[in-house]
Amino acid sequence: MLLRSEGPSVLAIPQQSHAWISGQLARAWGNDRFPPPEPWEEVCLAAEQHDIGMAGWDRDPTFNPETGLPYSFLELPLEVHLGLWDAAPQRLLVQSRYAALLVSMHGARLYGRRNLEQLAPEQADAVRSYLERQQALQRGLIEALSTDSVSRPWVGDQTLQRNSQLVWTWDFLSLAVCLDWAGRTARDVPTARDAVDIEIERGPRPGTLALDPWPFRAHAISVRCDGRRLAGRLESAQELAAALGVAGGEVIEFEFLPRNR
Repeated sequence: MLLRSEGPSVLAIPQQSHAWISGQLARAWGNDRFPPPEPWEEVCLAAEQHDIGMAGWDRDPTFNPETGLPYSFLELPLEVHLGLWDAAPQRLLVQSRYAALLVSMHGARLYGRRNLEQLAPEQADAVRSYLERQQALQRGLIEALSTDSVSRPWVGDQTLQRNSQLVWTWDFLSLAVCLDWAGRTARDVPTARDAVDIEIERGPRPGTLALDPWPFRAHAISVRCDGRRLAGRLESAQELAAALGVAGGEVIEFEFLPRNR
């Protein structure tokens, strides 16, 4: 769950809805400097479904007594978060092995950035075990996909790393617009020749971000997702369930613009 503060209220955006924005960005991606992804459908699917492991949790999120809100994705207990990421590529296998491979790489990358020395020994062991499982899954998928004449070109190391980096970039840009992360940088974004950093700045209106350099086909990109608005701090899991049940949902629109437009 992403939690976006808007005055006295909090907008709760499910992970799968945030991932939907990643998919919208993927399908809008590409110009002379920033080539579109290849294979198109599979990479766009991976972007759109990269948080599929969290779909069930977001239907019934756990109450965080410290904040009076559902746990955000940054607050989830490690063992819960690991279990959700373990499930993600397995669920996507029945749809696309290549998309599942990219999602497995995405989760492993997230946990590969953890400083295990800062974790309790049993938590560090759990992360190592998760990474070993993902590496084994990735090896098996790469081997299987490399025997298929259609998918063989997709699993070359350069292509695979490029597509993984694109999914990482779209995830970051989606988080940035959902959580109003102005003043940040999307690093090592693939271009036709090399990798560049994309600077993210606040746009001229609420809900807009400005990017430089500009990576999309169109001159501006509008995206949207669903969220549920909470009036403020709640006192119990029962109150959270009741609030989410009453709140229903609303469509939230965001926009990306080139810088200096």
